[in-house]
Amino acid sequence: MSKHLVIVESPAKAKTINKFIGKDYVVKASVGHVRDLPKSELGVDEESFEPKYEVLEGKEKVVSELRAAAKNADTIYIASDPDREGEAIGWHVMNLLGGDAKKKVRRILFHEITKNAVRKAIEQPGEIDMNKVNAQQARRVLDRLVGYKLSPLLWDKVRRGLSAGRVQSVAMKMIVDREDEIKAFVPEEYWSFAARLSGNTPPPFTAKLSKVDGKKADVPNEAQARAIEAALKSGQFVVAEIARKEKKQSAAPPFITSTLQRTAYNRFKYPVKRTMQIAQKLYEGKELGTFGFAGLITYMRTDSVRISDDALGEVRRYIGTKYGDDILPEKPNVYRVKKAAQAQEAHEAIRPTSMELEPEKVKDFLTREEYNLYKMIWDRFVASQMKPALFDVTDVDIANGNLTLRASGEVQKFAGFLAVFQDAPAEDDDEDAEKKNDKALPPMNEGDVLELLDLETKQNFTQPPPRYTEATLVKALEENGIGRPSTYGSILTTIQARDYTYKHDGKFHPTHLGALVVKLLKQSFGDIIDESYTARLEEELDEIEDGKLEWTAAMREFSGKFNKDLARAGKEMTQVKGTGLETEEKCENCGSPMVIKFGRFGEFLACSNYPECKTTKEMAKGDAAEATSDDEQVICDKCGKPMQLKRSRFGQFFACTGYPDCKNTKDPKLMKQAANLPTEPQPPCENCGKEMVLKSGRYGPFYSCSGYPDCKTIRKIGRKGTPPKPTGVKCPSCNEGELVERISRRGVFYSCNRYPKCEFTLNNRPVARECPKCHAPYLLEKETKREGHIEYCNNPECDYRAPIAPPAAANE
Repeated sequence: MSKHLVIVESPAKAKTINKFIGKDYVVKASVGHVRDLPKSELGVDEESFEPKYEVLEGKEKVVSELRAAAKNADTIYIASDPDREGEAIGWHVMNLLGGDAKKKVRRILFHEITKNAVRKAIEQPGEIDMNKVNAQQARRVLDRLVGYKLSPLLWDKVRRGLSAGRVQSVAMKMIVDREDEIKAFVPEEYWSFAARLSGNTPPPFTAKLSKVDGKKADVPNEAQARAIEAALKSGQFVVAEIARKEKKQSAAPPFITSTLQRTAYNRFKYPVKRTMQIAQKLYEGKELGTFGFAGLITYMRTDSVRISDDALGEVRRYIGTKYGDDILPEKPNVYRVKKAAQAQEAHEAIRPTSMELEPEKVKDFLTREEYNLYKMIWDRFVASQMKPALFDVTDVDIANGNLTLRASGEVQKFAGFLAVFQDAPAEDDDEDAEKKNDKALPPMNEGDVLELLDLETKQNFTQPPPRYTEATLVKALEENGIGRPSTYGSILTTIQARDYTYKHDGKFHPTHLGALVVKLLKQSFGDIIDESYTARLEEELDEIEDGKLEWTAAMREFSGKFNKDLARAGKEMTQVKGTGLETEEKCENCGSPMVIKFGRFGEFLACSNYPECKTTKEMAKGDAAEATSDDEQVICDKCGKPMQLKRSRFGQFFACTGYPDCKNTKDPKLMKQAANLPTEPQPPCENCGKEMVLKSGRYGPFYSCSGYPDCKTIRKIGRKGTPPKPTGVKCPSCNEGELVERISRRGVFYSCNRYPKCEFTLNNRPVARECPKCHAPYLLEKETKREGHIEYCNNPECDYRAPIAPPAAANE
């Protein structure tokens, strides 16, 4: 029987597809790219821009297996991913298969890995899209020209081993520019006023000063603030104007790659790279019990918000059945495609592959991260085809002499899509947080006189722009047209791996090396690392993909300008190598200025009088920088000597200068955590009576017996810095531990103190009281709206349930 060969990128994808097609098909994986430009040379002809490709190291066996399988196949279906990178992989595979095999190659595309999608693709094969291939080749050649020509220049001027990337350098510039803005920022003082008022009927409400003499309120100093405060307290509050309107909030479109990355970060703090890894698994398929093996989402690298007609019909039927027709719009919601996504209009947005695969039905077959991401994709897709949410909004202007205050109230009258999905607010979205505090206003009429209950006069200072998080940097890259969503993960990884930036408290900080490299690149290659220029290059790549621009012509234009800049930079770029960057700090041994130098393990301070003086110092960053400052010395708590910042393969730490007599060390991260922990002394070890000391583990700080290793007692600490509180109830699961109160980001819960050996947990508070009905050793307490405070038995066969006094009253 004849055989057909299907070639995909990943073994996991091959495994899934193999379950969908018959015995006449053999499925093989290329395991990603099979050939690329050589590592040891430029690999690009600088006249014709013809790339020189070679089989990647370690891929020889894969190529041999594909060639062997191709010889026996009647038809070869290239089924690599449906984007530029996938098209290029398919083209490289086709060329490596050889002359006769190339004639048998057909290209098949599917945006979801389901039985119907795969079979339909095989029934409608096409050809390799050379426009897509050329767009990918153009990007690869651009990156190679910049990387292989610019990096040696940095080796010569700064330090050997540095590298510069075309897109990564722009992202790094954005981080450095933001840091410069923060340093240059001068806070401005302003005062705000919030009056707590009551009308003829409850509830009381808050109104804020909005205008002075009919103009926007601007109170820059305390003198003016106290004058306004006195006027507000002595004057009369009269309702001047009431404006009522209906506000409509429409649903957001289904996810594209960038919005998925940003929302996953804001909601779950998943790094961009991790989000794409999870999405890849959902796309490639999972074993789903009675549903069989199937892909759960469509292709996750897309700029398009388009939805297929079949998917629209399916989701509308689902909404009508589950939520009712009143939440379903008469016509499907259609979302505008961005200009950058028009080249990918054949793509769809990221959506579930089938409305039968509800998150709760497949939850048991997914990891926690996979379930979180899948449910988020599901909810956003369903919500995107629902009616808008409706709000009654009331704005009340209240006059007090020449001062005007405004109170705003917002009441939801129709949930619409918000019944299913609400975006997680970004960390720096103060406006969103403020909206959540809006409450309903009492009935009022124009001319009503209001009573002042309280007046808050507050001094404020303007804040600098926030540093980028992964979510906000992705948003900025997207808004500036830099890179594409499929590249964002590698961009963020690269700028950290090269020691150009580091993350602290989830925010990007440039290192001195990163700031220096950006400064040098700005001086000599200002246009190449300019956001608008880089965005224009991305547009040219799109034009190549559309067949509107010859890719070698774009390379020729870029190369001509780049080579001129490169020649000038070789002569004019500042030489830092060997000399370092001057600082104001003086050497503690000889008094010479200290300079910042860049070694293989990062940046450090060194005496400028080298080699006569070889003094060096570690430079604090992150937690170490927060734990100390220039005028604050960390002192050893065991011998009283100063501690010095050092580095190991695990990161920075403080070590006693009294070494080897004193070997005390301190973890900067633990020092920061300790500042937020209770200051009360810990009770001695319950097993041996020795002192309990604070330590740090992979899951955070904890208290450990000082008698370790003879005594291995530990006390865990909750997420909020609170040690677990004992309840006095013996664990009913293991009969060895005790149930303790812990705090997670979802609130209070109760678990065995032997975790992770025992994973027993309760949501409600256990109390050491015997059940009067079945004599179980403990009861549970909780509060309900209908019954108030109650106690009940946790034994499923016992129905004991009785009211009790609230905890505050019970303790009186």
